[in-house]
Amino acid sequence: MAGCSSPEDAPPVAAAAPECPAMSARDYVWIPGATFAMGTDAKLPEEGPAREVSVAGFWIAAHEVTNAEYAAFVKATGYKTIAEQKPPALPGAPPDMLVPGSAVFTAPTDGNPNWWRWVVGAQWRHPGGPASTIAGRDRDPVVQIGYDDALAYARWAGKTLPSEEQWELAAATGGADRNVPVDAAGKPQANYYQGAFPTRDLGTDGFTGRAPVACFPADAHGVHDLIGNVWEWTTSTAGSERNIIKGGSFLCAANYCARYRPAARQFQERSLGTDHIGFRLIDPKRPAPTAPVPDQG
Repeated sequence: MAGCSSPEDAPPVAAAAPECPAMSARDYVWIPGATFAMGTDAKLPEEGPAREVSVAGFWIAAHEVTNAEYAAFVKATGYKTIAEQKPPALPGAPPDMLVPGSAVFTAPTDGNPNWWRWVVGAQWRHPGGPASTIAGRDRDPVVQIGYDDALAYARWAGKTLPSEEQWELAAATGGADRNVPVDAAGKPQANYYQGAFPTRDLGTDGFTGRAPVACFPADAHGVHDLIGNVWEWTTSTAGSERNIIKGGSFLCAANYCARYRPAARQFQERSLGTDHIGFRLIDPKRPAPTAPVPDQG
C-alpha cells in the first residue's frame, strides 16, 4: 500500500483502554458565528484552496449520536437502515452484494490485500458483521449509517445535520490541532490510528477501534470527538450520489490519510454506511444565547 511500511516482527501491544469520564449533562454547545477561511492548511487537493465563508451561530451536539440513542429511535419508529434492506441489483454485482450487508474494515492479509470488504449482515446492531455486537456499547457512536439513515434520525429528533461549513467552523475555532492531534507531551487527544496503516495500529491512544463518545477531552467550545473516532455526515453534497464527511476516524493515520484535521474532507456514497462513519446533530430551533457564552470546554 502506498505510504505504508511493513509491520514489525513483534506484534503491537495496545495500551489499556482508558476509563472514560462521566458524560457531561450538556447536550448542545453554542458555536458563535464567524467569517473564516475554510480549507486553511489544506494537505490534499480537494481541501483547498482556502476560501472565505460566513456562518451564522448555531448549536451543535456535544457528541456523536450513540448506539443507545439510535436504538431509541428504531424502537419508537421501527425504522430499517439501508444496510438492513436488500441492495439494488447492480449489473455485475457479486452474489454477496445482493443481500443486506455493508462495508467493514479488515486488516489486509497475504490472501486478501483489500482492507474494505462487503460483509453480509453488517448493520448498526452488528457493525463488523453478524458475529459482532453493540451489547454493552451503548455509549459508542452508532455506525453503519447511510446518509438517509442519519437524516431520518435527525428529523425524528427535530434536529438537522450540520453543513460542511458549520462543521469546519466548529472544529477550526475549537482549538483542534491542524496537524497531528497530540498535546505538548505527544499524548493523543483524539481517537485516531497510531502506527503504520493498515497493518499495525499501536493503540497508544487506548483504542484500536471506536471509542465511547466524550472519552477524550472536549475542545475549547465544549465539543467532543469532532476530530477522530468516526467520520461524520454533513448535508453538503459532492455530486449527485455523494455527500461530504468530516473529521476522520480511528482509521486515519499520519502515514496514510491524516484526515483528522479541520480542513480535511472526504466524499462518501450516501447509500453506503461503514463501521467508521457516524453523525452528530445541529439544533436549529434552540434560541441563540442572549449573552456571550463563556469557555465551555
